[in-house]
Amino acid sequence: MRKQITIFIASHSGALVKQLTVPRAHLTGLALIIVAGLAVAGYVFVDYGRLHQKAAQARRLSETIASQDNILGDQRRQIEEMADRINKMKSHLVELHEFEKKIRVIANLDEGAENSGLFGMGGVSLAELDTQTRLEDRQNELLREMHSQLNLLESAFTMQEDGFSTLLGYLEDKRQLLASTPAIRPVDGGWVTSRFEYRKSPFTGRREFHHGLDIAASINTPVMASADGEVTFSGLKGGLGKAVIINHGRGIVTRYGHLHKCLKKKGDIVKREDIIGLVGNTGQSTGPHLHYEVRIHNVPIDPEKYILN
Repeated sequence: MRKQITIFIASHSGALVKQLTVPRAHLTGLALIIVAGLAVAGYVFVDYGRLHQKAAQARRLSETIASQDNILGDQRRQIEEMADRINKMKSHLVELHEFEKKIRVIANLDEGAENSGLFGMGGVSLAELDTQTRLEDRQNELLREMHSQLNLLESAFTMQEDGFSTLLGYLEDKRQLLASTPAIRPVDGGWVTSRFEYRKSPFTGRREFHHGLDIAASINTPVMASADGEVTFSGLKGGLGKAVIINHGRGIVTRYGHLHKCLKKKGDIVKREDIIGLVGNTGQSTGPHLHYEVRIHNVPIDPEKYILN
């Protein structure tokens, strides 16, 4: 068997150009080398394809992680903003509680001044969270803390609302009490001619007790209600002449006598400083003046004790 292979190289015209003799073993080795090279090239090509695919997957994963980091960052900022708002709400609640306590002291109302221990609770703080735990776990921990704080705030606001309702009700009662308590001089100007004291009667000359306050003034000088109330009488009343009587509640009544004209009728609701009549000289009177009385459960009281101005 021949151990060599002869290769003839001819031109396109068929003429012999070159003759090459190659040992069969060399040709076999060359073929093996070519096959091995093709195999290596194929492996490299396939491996390159896998690496390219993995690189694309890595890029997508990196983009996903970056996107999730952005989302987590946004969520964290939102949580921080909410935590800050919760802390501010708690600060405002404490301020309201302190304000209520001051009002209760001023109003001499101590009951309910201390609502609960909620006002000693701490704030929501990111700095107190364990920095060694995962971001997601830290956010979950903060969310649980914020949920707990919101529940406490809800309870505190409910109690604060109840406290303010009680306080407002008390203050409203006080306001009504003050508004319906005689507190002003019923005539602007004039001068006092007779006080709540014993005096010599201008009609009998005898010593008698004068149950009101006489304020001399010109005829038609406006007469004001000294407190809120309801007119229970308007018209002629014996020695008082033309008079207006106002019931202020809680047994307090004021009487305005010797009027020239009554400007309110029975059943009218009046406010302090409303004009109810005009100074006159009707009834048992020696000159134009207002006879002003304050009575509690029909017992005459010194009117000057109820004049603050």
